[in-house]
Amino acid sequence: MTTLASDRIWRKRLDQIDTVVEDIRFPNDDDADSNVDQDQEWCEVLVDGERRRIRFHDYSEVFKVPGLYELLFYERLQCCSPSCVANLLTDVARDFDDSVEDLRVLDVGAGNGMVGDELAHLGVDQVFGVDITPSARKATERDRPSIYDGYLVTDLTNLPEAHEEMLRKQDFNCLTTVAALGYGDIPAAAFLKALDLVRVPGWLAFNIKEDFLREEDSSGFSKLIRQLSREELIQVQCYRRYQHRVSMSGEPLYYVAMIAQKLDEVPGELIEFWQQES
Repeated sequence: MTTLASDRIWRKRLDQIDTVVEDIRFPNDDDADSNVDQDQEWCEVLVDGERRRIRFHDYSEVFKVPGLYELLFYERLQCCSPSCVANLLTDVARDFDDSVEDLRVLDVGAGNGMVGDELAHLGVDQVFGVDITPSARKATERDRPSIYDGYLVTDLTNLPEAHEEMLRKQDFNCLTTVAALGYGDIPAAAFLKALDLVRVPGWLAFNIKEDFLREEDSSGFSKLIRQLSREELIQVQCYRRYQHRVSMSGEPLYYVAMIAQKLDEVPGELIEFWQQES
């Protein structure tokens, strides 16, 4: 699917959302804290005549305002990651003669359903969402009520037994996580536990800011991805650097999208190790 076609998907969805956003203002050079890292970026939003300041990564607040996520990240900041990762996944799966319709996807960090929406339009029949934020599920139920076959609010770093049993019954053969790694939203231990919930053989599709794949990275993802590959638990089939979005000052932010195959089960001691590391 082209970027233009993906553009039409979220714009059509936005037309169906009764948004109350009247205006979005980014800080200018005169603002004291305009020069901040990506996870501290903010904007002022005019809603029902009231102007409020919201941090981009404060998803609980963003999701409470219908249409704000789409207007902020997709219209103003030109985010393309859900489309990019979903299209790469389906393209690579087809290269391996795997039917897209047969994918049973666990979408971790599902948010308000943007990735699930992309996958559904690409022909994936079964997608199950997981997020730690209750407002994310509420936003999905409000704006995309038919996208997911199920949506669970839970903590993958401390997964309750009942939740794990429910997820394993879905027999997932694919994991997606988009724009949720590297800034503390989903720690490395949660990502590894999600991978453990996927059967062998299976698919893994995710993206991460390129900075978090460097050896000096302190989030743990660089070390974890190298370890999974070295121990032949996964095999990366596609690695693509691309512009994820622009910053609030208009500078490009580059991410890496990866599509990998899960080759073996994740050892329990490896999960325990990364839980201790987190």
